Amino acid sequence: MLVTGCRLTESGSDCHYNYANEKTWKRFQHWQRKLSRNTGMVLNLALSYGGRDEILRAARRFADDVAAGRMRPEDLTEALFQTYLFAPDLPDPDLLIRTSGEMRLSNFLLWQAAYAEFYVTDVLWPDFRRRHLLEAISDYQRRSRRFGGV
Repeated sequence: MLVTGCRLTESGSDCHYNYANEKTWKRFQHWQRKLSRNTGMVLNLALSYGGRDEILRAARRFADDVAAGRMRPEDLTEALFQTYLFAPDLPDPDLLIRTSGEMRLSNFLLWQAAYAEFYVTDVLWPDFRRRHLLEAISDYQRRSRRFGGV
């Protein structure tokens, strides 16, 4: 990841509890710090992640700021709300690939996937290969994105 310029992040509630032991958590933090200035691709580990939980926690954090006098309810915009999410610096996905033929979000990136294009394949995740990814990208490239417009 050092060579490719990849940055390491995590999303989810109480991420540090998802590691088997403190040594593993400290190692993750070490690499996260070491890679933090990289500007290439971002590897975001979604550990104990749930979209509803993310939105609820963001709303609570904003409400705490309102109660503390740091914000006013009328200050809230989509852009401001985004800053309260687990990974506010990550861009919204352009393409969401759903394996195993499932036709649902399954509580994944509920806020961020608002304008994502969906690609559904019957291929199971363990069997998903490079050729399947290229099929999804090819399908995506043929689409006309409207971002909510008609």
